[in-house]
Amino acid sequence: MLRIVLIALLMLTLPSGAWAQPSRTYTIEQLMAADSLGGFSFSPDNSKLLVTSNRTGIANIYVMPATGGEMRPLTNSTVETVGSLGYFPADERILYSSDQGGNERAHIYVREIDGTIRDTTPGERHVARFVDWAHDGRSFFVQMNSRDPRYFDLYEIRVDDNGAYGSERIFENDRAYQIRAVSPDRRFVGLSRIVDNQTKHCYVYDRQARQLRQLTTEGQPVACEPQAFAATGHTLFYTTDDGGEFTFLVRQDLDSGQRSTVFRPERWDVSGAGFTRDERYLMVSVNEDARSRPYLFDAATLQPVRIENPAPDASVGLMIANNSPMALMTMSNGATPGDIYLLNLQSGERRLLLRSQAPEVNQADLVAGEVVRFRSYDGLEVPGVLYLPRGARRGERRPAVIHVHGGPGDESRIGYRPLVQYLVNHGYVVFEINNRGSSGSGRTFYHLDDRRHGSADLDDVVAAKGWLAREYNVDPARVAIQGQSYGGYMTLAGLTFRPEEFAAGVDIYGVSNWPRLLAATPAWWEDLRRLLFTEVGDPERDAEYLRSISPLFHADRIRRPLLVLQGQNDPRVQPNESEDIVARVRANNVPVEYVVFPDEGHGFRKKANQITAYRTILRFLDQHLRGGTSQ
Repeated sequence: MLRIVLIALLMLTLPSGAWAQPSRTYTIEQLMAADSLGGFSFSPDNSKLLVTSNRTGIANIYVMPATGGEMRPLTNSTVETVGSLGYFPADERILYSSDQGGNERAHIYVREIDGTIRDTTPGERHVARFVDWAHDGRSFFVQMNSRDPRYFDLYEIRVDDNGAYGSERIFENDRAYQIRAVSPDRRFVGLSRIVDNQTKHCYVYDRQARQLRQLTTEGQPVACEPQAFAATGHTLFYTTDDGGEFTFLVRQDLDSGQRSTVFRPERWDVSGAGFTRDERYLMVSVNEDARSRPYLFDAATLQPVRIENPAPDASVGLMIANNSPMALMTMSNGATPGDIYLLNLQSGERRLLLRSQAPEVNQADLVAGEVVRFRSYDGLEVPGVLYLPRGARRGERRPAVIHVHGGPGDESRIGYRPLVQYLVNHGYVVFEINNRGSSGSGRTFYHLDDRRHGSADLDDVVAAKGWLAREYNVDPARVAIQGQSYGGYMTLAGLTFRPEEFAAGVDIYGVSNWPRLLAATPAWWEDLRRLLFTEVGDPERDAEYLRSISPLFHADRIRRPLLVLQGQNDPRVQPNESEDIVARVRANNVPVEYVVFPDEGHGFRKKANQITAYRTILRFLDQHLRGGTSQ
């Protein structure tokens, strides 16, 4: 708390500080000209690098020399977004994923060396998800729900030199297991299964013996997830919290059953682990206070390999080349879209490979996020990511936006988001709250909102408003609540159940009617249905309670202006969730705006739509929090 107070005092007494420097005001088009980069993959000989970029407005795959140079497009989609899954292990064919208009029915495609495209998972109604490459590189594994829309079976798709891609089902999933890994000899399949929102068990299926083995203790709350099999022997690496607060990495010998801890951070979650393709390293990712941090281990000895962390306040990613000391390092502190560096693991030398910054934007004008904490209504310490506008003057009262993430159990983390920078650049304080029920702060914190949605977690948002007013000179009469998906529900709940607290609300494809949404979840959500039913409520057994927390049935209480944004193809929060609440609030003679994107689903992925959405949000906020208009 002392640190928070000192920051507030410095902001008021040091006008020459970083946040006090006036910045140029940018349009959303200028900010959105930043390049979103991802989907990296080195070619088998490390001479080339695959990159997924949305520079044209639609995500496509590009290739460039691995040491730097021009990016050349390999796909030219003008309609559907394309996500790279990487090069084939032995040649320059490319695997990628794409759906149709955000409907989440993704297929796995191959771009042949001659540029032709092949759908390796053809069909009309199923979803295909990539699992991994086989150890020998001659096949890859995908999971599909073509047999039964509720369950994802495991298929092996063999890579034929004659251009055929034959598939074979190698594991039939009959209990909504989540398929995570396959052993190098194809004998074992690593699985997890959601029992309820307290428990996720780990399993190994032995294809040879046709037996399923549970690795976690029955009846004990646990969060467990298989990560990878070792290259030799029957050893599975998986994350578990063993009923404690944070997840850590263990390995288990499947023959003897012996288990040992590989890596256990002091107070943060191990969020993922995997071996490099050349089997030299084990890479581990840790969520350290809302920032990604990579750790490296020798795959044979499991001894740590030192890598310098050049940006302690940023989220950092790492990807290692094949049989080479080269690696890619990505860094973003919120003010950078994610610059890409080429790192030599032996010498530690690092140089900029790809700059993602928008050409007309000065990075010094943007604002890095800072992880801060405040005491909520019951004394609980609640974290979040704070963005303060530059150019603040002593005594000036600022408008603010409190943004609530999706989930319910997601987490806002350090990273570049154009909407945040757009709002901050136009004078808004933005606080991305990680209210109780968010991940990243331990098991106990995560479960503090169970069956208390729209109340216990919402009151954290109300408390944050008061804290921002006290510590950061925010005008409490000009604070909006905003969020997407579950955060959209929180927006509606804030306007409904705390009708005097927020000046306006921005609902981005949020839930308005819990009984309907939970009863109509997509078939491929079978694995998450138990989690939602136990955390939020069962639409049959808990219908009355779910109605009591659903804004739609209490919309007559809403008095403050509302903006609703919706994707027409959203299979999770379907358009009727937004249409109904808009109609009810309009009946109250309350100002409501409603924008529908016909070619989007659960999340807006196309730049043109993002630009429209973000410009609409700023104009709405300026109108209702400032009484004016903006670009």
